[in-house]
Amino acid sequence: MRIKGLQVGPIGTNCYIVEDDRARKAAIIDPGENADAILAAVAQDDPEMQVESILLTHGHYDHVCAIPALRETLPNVPVYIHRADFEDKPPELFPLPRDLPLVRFYDDGDTVMVGDIPVEVFHTPGHSAGSVTLKVDDVLFTGDTLFAGSCGRTDFPDGSYEQIIASLRRLGRLGGDFTVCPGHEGMSTLEQERRNNYYMVQALQGEG
Repeated sequence: MRIKGLQVGPIGTNCYIVEDDRARKAAIIDPGENADAILAAVAQDDPEMQVESILLTHGHYDHVCAIPALRETLPNVPVYIHRADFEDKPPELFPLPRDLPLVRFYDDGDTVMVGDIPVEVFHTPGHSAGSVTLKVDDVLFTGDTLFAGSCGRTDFPDGSYEQIIASLRRLGRLGGDFTVCPGHEGMSTLEQERRNNYYMVQALQGEG
């Protein structure tokens, strides 16, 4: 497995590429902008690498805006998103076209394959109603749920501080350590966040 990351768009959204280098299959996570740079990163190590899915941690504009441009090159690649971030949402914040073909809904407990690599889905609402965390081996792609030393904002119309605290508690209680790949800024580890992240510490000390 190979993981690549690049910052895209005006507010530096982290877009990730998960590759099964033996099967030559890849998934793009949160393509916020800069479709050409994303496609160049996919082909960088293997020009024959095939993108077989686009996986979204949530539907906010800074995580999805490259999808129409990517679809010009990848017309048959499905886009996975939680239903709660797609249906009946204001287009200013959730601009993914509602008539976009090949949209697939995933939910808590689902698994999406990237080649022979399983991607496990955890529904982690709070930043948005449909936020998910994607677990790939010992890596967590946390979107805007968990940042290094912080967590996502909850003042959007469908955000919830109580929900994001419950989501942080759930992630903090996962067994073992994981590399944390968030939607913005730098990476971390789950153990470091358990010790030093105020919001996760508060979540783990809470009830439930």
